Amino acid sequence: MTDTASDKNAEFKQVGKLISKARFAFVTTHADGRLLSRPLAILERKFDGDLYFFTADPSPKTEQVVADSQVNVSLQSGDNYLSIAGTASVTRDATLIDELWNPYAEAWFEQGRDDPAVALLKVHADSAEYWTVDSPKPIALIKYVKAMITGEKPDVATNTSVDL
Repeated sequence: MTDTASDKNAEFKQVGKLISKARFAFVTTHADGRLLSRPLAILERKFDGDLYFFTADPSPKTEQVVADSQVNVSLQSGDNYLSIAGTASVTRDATLIDELWNPYAEAWFEQGRDDPAVALLKVHADSAEYWTVDSPKPIALIKYVKAMITGEKPDVATNTSVDL
């Protein structure tokens, strides 16, 4: 494996690691010339380039995705941040729904798993950008204080962009 392929694999794994440590993400869709964000629970699943969220269909969210499939998913993972640009679609794949079904999803659907509105919002990640904090909090605070005194920007995180 070349260094570039190795780096890309490491970056892909880092994206998956950040996703796995988060509980909620903001999913941003486009509608009527506006960007609309809403929090959705992240479903536990090994990251393979796709993210899934339970949703009701039909709903304004699914209508927006059908009209314009370009979305953004942003999340906080501890002291780290991740933004994913991707293409969304709505699926009613019963096998996948069964695999991802959980008690939290049950609470959102009146008839539980058998509710006819149960669907998944699938986001295929095209690219990602993440910021990882490099220093423990006490060191980061010192860097902030130093920046305030010197007028320089604090160097507390690494920013990486990845094509997925």
